[in-house]
Amino acid sequence: MTELDQAKYHLAKEWFDKHQKILIALSGGVDSCLAAFLARHFLGKNNAVAIIGDSPALKRKDYQQALDFCDSHFIQHHTIKPGEIEDPRYNSNPVDRCFWCKNSLYTAMVQLRESVYPEFEIINGSNKSDLGDYRPGLKAADEYNVFSPLADCGFEKEDIRRMALHFELKEWDKPASPCMSSRFPYGENITREKLKMVEMAEEAVNRHGFKDVRARYKSGNATIEVPKEEIPRLIELMTDLNDQFQKIGFKEAFLDKEGLVSGKLNRDLNLDK
Repeated sequence: MTELDQAKYHLAKEWFDKHQKILIALSGGVDSCLAAFLARHFLGKNNAVAIIGDSPALKRKDYQQALDFCDSHFIQHHTIKPGEIEDPRYNSNPVDRCFWCKNSLYTAMVQLRESVYPEFEIINGSNKSDLGDYRPGLKAADEYNVFSPLADCGFEKEDIRRMALHFELKEWDKPASPCMSSRFPYGENITREKLKMVEMAEEAVNRHGFKDVRARYKSGNATIEVPKEEIPRLIELMTDLNDQFQKIGFKEAFLDKEGLVSGKLNRDLNLDK
């Protein structure tokens, strides 16, 4: 067990002392898992409820892991259907797609709160590291008065992993797994069928022992990203993977020789200009 960061722990305790009833948007990643765990830890079972948005853009294994996490830590949970896939402001994949995705999620959470948990506040797992990236979803959180306790308490990604490890959360070293909508270049229409293709493609690469994988969809083709140090091993598998991807429905699979870079498609936005 790693040593507990007492300063961060007490900041979190002080934060939850001021927010006594919590609904947490739980995706199954380490950030939202730690936020849910801390809410349950400080507030008790009746005052911390995880809300899982069951979306076509959430991998089935991530959905199941979120359920398993709640069961393992005695956290109450509800599954909701945000329905963003039916919203053209989302599925047309504009540059603010993430805003409309979170808009659907938070709308559904607010509706649940109004009917079942009227005194509860909504939180997410955003951390301080997220604030420097292009994340329209953070704007949606602001509009719906969704709090980010980890960010408020100054938690960086590594702080989260260390504290999750201290509390023996098995998600502590889980690779980042952004929603599968992030695999599509802006302007590429998002459908249930395409999302399923991406999920199956990444699972195919995972089965070869690669934990951290992106299969980027573009015009019917897939580009595979893995960490740069793992590229030589991936090269040896490309012929086999190309055959598997074609069976899934892709025209062809390509290797990205730069390696995995989170948020790579945001480069098209020219944010620095």
